[in-house]
Formats: sequence, C-alpha cells, structure tokens
Amino acid sequence: MKRDVGVLTWMIGGSMMVLLMCSSLRHLLFQSTAFDLGYFDQAAYLISQGQPPVVSFWGFHFLGGHADWILYFVALLYKVYPSVYWLFAVQAIALSLGALPLWHLACQAGLKEGQATAIAAAYLLYPLIFNLNLFDFHPEVIALPLMLTAVLAARLDQVGWFTVCLVFVLGCRDALSLTVVAMGVWLLVFEKKRGCGAIALFLGMGWFVIVTQVLIPNFRPGGVEAVPRYAYLGNSLAEIAQNLILKPHLVLGGLFTLANLEYLCLLFLPVIWGLSWRSLAPLVGVIPTLTMNLLSTLQTQKDLVHQYSLPAVPFLFLAVITALSQNRGWVQSRRGIILCSLIGFLALAKVGYFGSRYLSSLDTWNATRTALAQVSPKGGVLTTAAIAPHVTHRSVVKLAVTGTESTDLGQFNTVLLNVRHPGWMSSSELLQGFVNRLQQDTHFKLQYQHDDVYLFIKPQVPE
Repeated sequence: MKRDVGVLTWMIGGSMMVLLMCSSLRHLLFQSTAFDLGYFDQAAYLISQGQPPVVSFWGFHFLGGHADWILYFVALLYKVYPSVYWLFAVQAIALSLGALPLWHLACQAGLKEGQATAIAAAYLLYPLIFNLNLFDFHPEVIALPLMLTAVLAARLDQVGWFTVCLVFVLGCRDALSLTVVAMGVWLLVFEKKRGCGAIALFLGMGWFVIVTQVLIPNFRPGGVEAVPRYAYLGNSLAEIAQNLILKPHLVLGGLFTLANLEYLCLLFLPVIWGLSWRSLAPLVGVIPTLTMNLLSTLQTQKDLVHQYSLPAVPFLFLAVITALSQNRGWVQSRRGIILCSLIGFLALAKVGYFGSRYLSSLDTWNATRTALAQVSPKGGVLTTAAIAPHVTHRSVVKLAVTGTESTDLGQFNTVLLNVRHPGWMSSSELLQGFVNRLQQDTHFKLQYQHDDVYLFIKPQVPE
C-alpha cells in the first residue's frame, strides 16, 4: 500500500507540474484569450482591489455569467500578489487532485491496489483533463475533486463533509446545480444513501431556482447566457422546459445528429475499456450534462476541448470503478488499463497544438512582448482577444473585434494591436482601420511599431 501511495503522490505532483507548465507556455505564446482567461483574471483582480468585478469587455458583473462565486476565494490569492498565473496554478492543482478521491473510491470499492492506481492514472490521462487545462481558465475545474470527494463522503456516511463539498461545487457554475440533482437521484435510488441523496436534491434544485430566477437576472438583465443555444426549443428556461415535454419531435430532431454521435464517441471511447452494460448506474449523474450538450446548437459543447463535458468525468470513472469491482469491463489488469488510457490520450489530447497552432504568431512574439513592456499599468486599453489577458489588471479593457469599428477611442489611454495576427472575432482589415484612425488622432502618438504590431499611447496617462 505504501508503494502505491508513493506512486500516486508522484503521479498527482507530476500532473500538476505538467499542466501548469503547459498552460503557462500557451499564455506566453499569446494563445490564451480574453474569453475566458482575461474574463476571470480581470474579475479576480478587481475583487482583490475592492472594486466592482465588472468585466469590461463583457459589460456585466461576472456573477451574471454563471454565478461562480467561488472566484471570490480564488481572488484571495491576488491579494498576496496579483498574477494571472494563480489561475493556471489553481486549475492544474484542481484537475490533478481529482485522482486522489478517485483512488480512495477505487480502494473502497474493493479494487486491487494496482487497479486503483491504474484508475487514477487513467483519470489523469483522460483527454479532457489535459485539453481543458489548455483552454484558459474555468472555475468549474475546482468542482471536479469536490464532486468525487462528496461521493466518497456519502459512501462513508460523512454527511457534514458531503454537504460542504456540494455547497462549494454549486459555487463553481450555475449548471452544476443540475448535476448535483442527478447525483442526488443516483444516491437515493442506487446507492441507498437517503440522507445525502435528499441533501443533494434540495441543494441542487434550490440553487438552480436562485441562480436562474434571482442572482443571474440581477447581474445580467438578459438572463441566463446559455438560453440562445436552445432557441429552437424556446426563448426562456420555462419555455424550453415546457417544450422538452410537449414537443418531443423538436427534442428528437436535436438529439439524433451526426455531430452528437461523434461527441458521444469522443466522450466514452477513452473509458470504453472499463464500462459494462450492467454497471452503468453512476451514469445517472451524466444525464444533465449530456442533455445540455447534445441539445445545444453550440458546437463547442460537443468536444473534448472545452469545459462543458467536465461534470461528466467523475461519473464516467465511477461507472468504471463499479464495473471493475464486479469483475466486469473489457480490461481489468493494471498494465492494460494504463495502456488503453495512454492510447486514448495520444489520440485525443491536443499535445500537438504546441507544435502547430500555438506557434502561429511566433513571428510577432518579440514585437508583442516589447510593446507590452511599454504599456502603462494604469488607464484603459483597447487590444485584441489574444493580448487582452496580458493587460487585464485594470478596470477598462475593450476588444477590437467585429462590431467595434466605430468605438470611441477617447476612453482609452493605450491601444495595442497585432495587425498581422488579429485573432478571435477580428481581422487585419478591422485592425488596420483602427491604426489609420489613431494615426490621424492628435490625442494619440505612435509609441512602438514593429512586425505589424502597433502601440499607441496618450502622452499623459491620468493618475
């Protein structure tokens, strides 16, 4: 047992370091974006400074997005020293730590020590873990180890710890309330944990009502952000819920698509080796996530790159543990589990991005770094989505994207543009238009220009 604990410790520690280095390198290569790294970095910074956490390029208080109040705790780190790398560290630690409660759950289920360690390795090699770590920052990563710990606490009849874990899970994202409800159903019906199941149902349903009807509308008048993704089902949560029941033809039409079939393959194939038809009860917890992702018209909800499939991960591995504990599943040996997981990782993890996509703007890297070094820490900034996360420690940052062509430049003290690599929602033509305007604007002067990177500043930045 001591040997396996030591191996597990090295696995988790190594995963933390690899994930942190990869996300940091991506950021240094100017491949992180305003949504979602700059979004949470600015909000955390403003919280740490005692300012209203209104994300300037979004236009609303960050709680109007997904009611992820856990960011207030993350922002405590910014009080020590304000740095975007705190977000990378929190994300790497949270994603890696999920292996710890999963290992305990495997041991508790009666798996051999070697199998339990292999399950932890399979989790760390699950492609979404690596890929999501590269996609900026998302508070729901904090919920991943907490959900697994909650299940462990429920099985140990530690109701207090179970409740604490769920409270913090709910603070990581509004949609997790539905996952908590599903967890409650699973605990009640299949695990026979009535107390914990009832608590999960009560907390999940209660928080869902609060965030969708009170909290989010208060901070974002437009209501829940994701509703337009299901426009074919209705224009509000109530209408969507009604049509899910009354108009099954719409639901079936949204479900049975080639894109959804591909998504299901991506989600399940990396763990198909350990699943059994007679041991799928834990997948009850996956139902809300699958339903939302399959019915959505947003393609990014149907891949293993973005955060939308994260709530499914704990229950996928709980189903694997259940199958192995009953001597089911196609692969049961330690070596076989690790080999299958490694194949899945190599096939679907986006390691290759570091040799292709992430090097796309390397020709302007030096120029962008030089320009950034001359940006004042104060005053409003207009820039592109890729540069924004490097200047979000201020209250005003706006994006030069499609639809902003007539933006009033008077609100900015600095404009930093990479015309050669405009990035998300922008174009070289749009940025060149801004450059032409700024060259004719007597309030700005060209501070730096090299490799199509332009830095304009106002001669005097107000204190």
